[in-house]
Amino acid sequence: MSERVAVRKTYKLFIGGKFPRSESGRSYIVQDANVALSSRKDARDAVVAARAAVKGWAGATAYNRGQILYRVAEMLEGRREQFVALGVPGDEVDAAIDRWVWYAGWSDKLPQVYGGANPVAGPYFNLSAPEPTGVVAVVAPEAPALLGLVSVIAPAIVTGNTVVAVASPSAPLAAVTLAEVLATSDLPGGVVNILTGRLAETVPTLASHMDVNAIDLTGVADAGLAADLEVKAAENLKRVLRPAPADHDWFADPGLTRMTTLLETKTVWHPKGV
Repeated sequence: MSERVAVRKTYKLFIGGKFPRSESGRSYIVQDANVALSSRKDARDAVVAARAAVKGWAGATAYNRGQILYRVAEMLEGRREQFVALGVPGDEVDAAIDRWVWYAGWSDKLPQVYGGANPVAGPYFNLSAPEPTGVVAVVAPEAPALLGLVSVIAPAIVTGNTVVAVASPSAPLAAVTLAEVLATSDLPGGVVNILTGRLAETVPTLASHMDVNAIDLTGVADAGLAADLEVKAAENLKRVLRPAPADHDWFADPGLTRMTTLLETKTVWHPKGV
C-alpha cells in the first residue's frame, strides 16, 4: 500500500463568519504554510460584514456577550495543544484563554463602573451610560501573535463593537486558527473579521474607510506609517488608539483603557417630581 499523503492546510481569511480566499487569489508563504494575502477589496468586504453585524451584537445583552466570550475561552482551552503545535508557547496560550475569561467577566459590570447618575442642580435625573462606538479596525501586535491579537479583539467586542482585525504579518497562523475557534463559539458572523497579509496594503484602507468608527494602531511599529494613518482617520473623526507598544507587557493586567477608549457615553435627562 502506498503511504498516505497528508492534506496540506491553506490558511484563509475570516470574513462574515466564513473562510474565503483573498479575492485577488494571492497568498504568501510564511511559517512554512500558504496564507491568504489580503487586498484592499478584502478589507472593504470585512468592513461591510462588520457593519452588518453591529445591530445584532450591540443589541445583545451584556450577559449574553459575556457568555459567548466565555465560550471562546472554553473552545480555546480544548484546542490548546493545536496552538502549541503551531509554535505558540504554552504559557501564552494559557494567558490568552484567561484573557477571554477576564473580559467575559467585565461584560455586565463595565456599565456600572463607567456609567452612573450625575449630580445636577434641578429636578432631573441625569444618567450616563456607555454605548459601543461601532465598527473598530485593530492592528494586532507583531508578537505575541496569539495573546496580542486576543488582547486587542476582546476589549473591543465585549462592549458591543464589531471588529476588523489585521493579524501579525510574520506569524498569522495563530490568528487564522483563532478564527476557527471563534467560528465554533456562538459568535455571530461578522462580529470579528480577520485579515492576513501586509499592513501597508490593508490598514490604510481601513484608516480612510468612512464606515469605520475607530482604529487601534497597536501593531503599527513604523512611526511614519502610524502618523499617516492618523491623518487618514481624521477625515471622518475616527477615534484613534495609538499606545506605545515597544515595552508593553502583554501578560500584565490589561486594565480598562482598551474597553473605555472604544465606547461612547450617552447622557439622558429625565424630570422628577411634580
